[in-house]
Amino acid sequence: MRILILGGSQFLGRAIAAHACAAGHEVTCAARGLAGPIAAGARLVRIDRDVAGGLAPLAGESFDAVVDVSRRPGQVRRAVAALTRPNVHWTFVSTISVYADNRIPGQRADTAPLREPAAEDVEHSTDAIYGAAKVACEQVVGGDAFICRAGLIAGPEDPTGRFAYWPTRLARGGEVLAPGSPDDAVQFIDVRDLAQWIVHAAEIRLTGIYDRIGPIRTRGEFLAECASALNTSCTFTWIDRAFLEAHDVRRWAGPRSLPMWLPLPDFAGFLTRDTSPAREAGLTSRPAGDTARDTLHWLHVSGGPVVGLSADEERDVLAAWHAERTPATGT
Repeated sequence: MRILILGGSQFLGRAIAAHACAAGHEVTCAARGLAGPIAAGARLVRIDRDVAGGLAPLAGESFDAVVDVSRRPGQVRRAVAALTRPNVHWTFVSTISVYADNRIPGQRADTAPLREPAAEDVEHSTDAIYGAAKVACEQVVGGDAFICRAGLIAGPEDPTGRFAYWPTRLARGGEVLAPGSPDDAVQFIDVRDLAQWIVHAAEIRLTGIYDRIGPIRTRGEFLAECASALNTSCTFTWIDRAFLEAHDVRRWAGPRSLPMWLPLPDFAGFLTRDTSPAREAGLTSRPAGDTARDTLHWLHVSGGPVVGLSADEERDVLAAWHAERTPATGT
């Protein structure tokens, strides 16, 4: 099968290309080629999706399947106009940020309400309109495609450094600051499992809209499984939302954050998506410990990014937590 990946030089795109090549497909990655190298065995065609005629290097070529991971409505419009052909299977990688309601647990892709799409004249996407821009991209692609809405994607080569915080921190051992409660839900998917499913979907010409995330785990189970896989000794100190916010510990990603933590109940639905339709359609997930171990190995080899609390910041927050709970002694 001839597969065109619009992108393919970073993280998910490269993982899709690598899996497709390993499965024996003929893979073309169309990108500027600036984000990084493409997978071994794939062919690079240099394009610029931000300009009119930027897809011209692909003119005259034919493909059986197209995979697009863009977040920019203008790029998607131009790709659909230039590359749509009869009998070409189209995959668009979207996001669970398209949903309007993050509070209700257990929502499904076929019934959950969406955000209003970004305006038609929006060419690019920012963090502020990320979900709305992806809704607009989905509408451009249309209902005959395979649209898979991703949650947190984890694993080797992750350029965000979010998931990487936890295996890095757990590998140090000792007292670990854990946000919220051990019963809080976490949900993510290994980039390699997602790539495998996307290639499988193209092979069987799967269409429809799916949430593509791993199973729901409790945070306590997640941390314990990862610590066990890394063969490290940790104790977990669970600290509530009010205390963390009062001490400027931030959510989800970035400096001074606890990655993969979102305040409850505001985001009770964000990490509890019902992904049973995707599993019935062939999506599988490896153990969380495998993802943690492989991510840590990649970090040691490549020096990839890690975001979140520094060791000193974590130590200060833990000290403040314990100080508030230590009774004052008089003389």
